[in-house]
Parts: sequence; structure tokens; C-alpha cells
Amino acid sequence: MSDNVNLPSLSNEGSLTHYLQQIKKFPMLSQKEEMSLARKWINKGDTAAAHKLVTSHLRLVARIAMGYKGYGLPITELISEGNIGLMQAVKKYDPEKGFRLSTYAMWWIRAAIQEYVLKSWSLVKIGTTAAQKKLFFNLKKIKNQLTSYNDGSLKPDQVKEIAERLDVTEAEVTDMEGRISGTDYSLNAVVSEDGESEWQDWLVDEDADQEVKLAEKEELSKRKNLLSKAINILNEREQEIIHARKLSEVPKTLEELSKAYKISRERVRQIEEKAFAKLQLEMVNLAKETKLISA
Repeated sequence: MSDNVNLPSLSNEGSLTHYLQQIKKFPMLSQKEEMSLARKWINKGDTAAAHKLVTSHLRLVARIAMGYKGYGLPITELISEGNIGLMQAVKKYDPEKGFRLSTYAMWWIRAAIQEYVLKSWSLVKIGTTAAQKKLFFNLKKIKNQLTSYNDGSLKPDQVKEIAERLDVTEAEVTDMEGRISGTDYSLNAVVSEDGESEWQDWLVDEDADQEVKLAEKEELSKRKNLLSKAINILNEREQEIIHARKLSEVPKTLEELSKAYKISRERVRQIEEKAFAKLQLEMVNLAKETKLISA
């Protein structure tokens, strides 16, 4: 299957409304239908089957792409990149591993879109470190979690809290905030000539919602299961710090943990980074053992 598989046209912003109308015409697949098509593609190289697998998930791509609407890039380009990720997922999908294509494809779609966003902003704009990239993709989400955030700008205490959560400097938070603010595409932006249809009318589709919810539920369940097993690789203090910093709804700051353990903030950071690396490696190993990913 070529990455140039014939899909509805998506060449510019003016064609977006038509594109969204077109992709809603493709039927959703039952698990039985999905498995049958996947087997035809894997065993016989049936490109028609692969095409049906792709087109039935185009609404999922559009839905995910809207999550990256705040980075100042045309939504048509984000969807196009997500579609490439979807096609890569279909190429590599193995239905015998027990999960739906939507669950597997979400990783490929997001990876393709994120890579495009990073390249479009360039390394000069977003920085080169893992922490800076983490800041780039998480700043808006954390801002929205702060209850006092309501006027479009961050207060000094909020800048400090975000910097501690993401392990970057306050200056980096302020700089990144300035770069990506003010570029949101509103979900209520009008997209039809009659002035009545909005982005969300096209993208918040009941079937698409169910598809996303199902995929996220399956993904979360598998990751929780892996995590519950993998975390045993850590000692007691490492587990406590990982829970406090990564798994809590309200993560504790380095300062809070340094006082609790009577060690420096830098030492807490070192323990966290080492423990997280161990945890990630163990999760990958367990995923390979259970054949959730290829060895």
C-alpha cells in the first residue's frame, strides 16, 4: 500500500468543509469486519481491504488533529500528516494481537502530527532538549488545569508551577508561552457559507467520539496493566517519587519532595529521572514479552 493511497482531496482551507463531508460517508467497521479486512491485507496484499481500513478511520485522524490546533498551522496540513501516520499504522497492524486498529493507529497518527509540528516550528523556535519539547506539547494543557487561569496570560506563581512540573526554567515557560499564544483555531469558527456550521459540528461526531473513547479506553487499560507490573522494578523511594511526580492528579513539586525526604531538589530530580528511565525500559520489555509491540 502506497502512502499516496487515493483519499478525499484536502488541498487547502477552502476544501476542508467538503473533505469533512466526504469522510463522514465512509462507514465505521465492526471488530469482525476490521479483522477480516486486516487479514486480507496481510495475507493477500488486498489493497482494497487496506483502503477500507484507512477510510474508516479518517474521522479519527481529523479528531486527533484538532488537538494540535493551537500551534499556528493549517488544520488541513495537520490532517494530511495524520493520514500518513494512519496509513503507516495500517501497514503494520496485526489484528491477532487482540486490540482494535484505532488503538494502535492513535500512536502513529499522533507521532506523525507531532513530528510535522516540530519540523514546522523548527528547532530554533522550540528548542532541542526533551524537556523543551515536553513543554511545547504540554503547556496549554497545564495552563487549562490551573483554576485561576482565565485571562490568557500566566501569573508568576503559575509560571513557577509549570516550570517545576515540566523540569524547565521559568524563562523557558515564559518564552514558550509567548511563542504559541494567540494562535488557536476556535472550535466555534464558522466553516460554511450559511454561517451556521462550526468546526465542532463536523469534528465532534458521535461515531468518532465512540471510536476515540474506545481506543483511549483500551490503550489506558493496557498501559495501566503494564505500569502496575513494571513499577515493581523500582525501590520504595523511587516508587513514591514517581507516584508523586508522574502519577498524581496534582503532582508534587521538587521543593515539596526535597523537604519530605530531606534531600536537595537536584537529588530528587536525579532520582526521578533515573527511576523514570528504569520504568520506561521495563514497560518496553514487558510490552515485547506480551507481544503488544514487536521485539
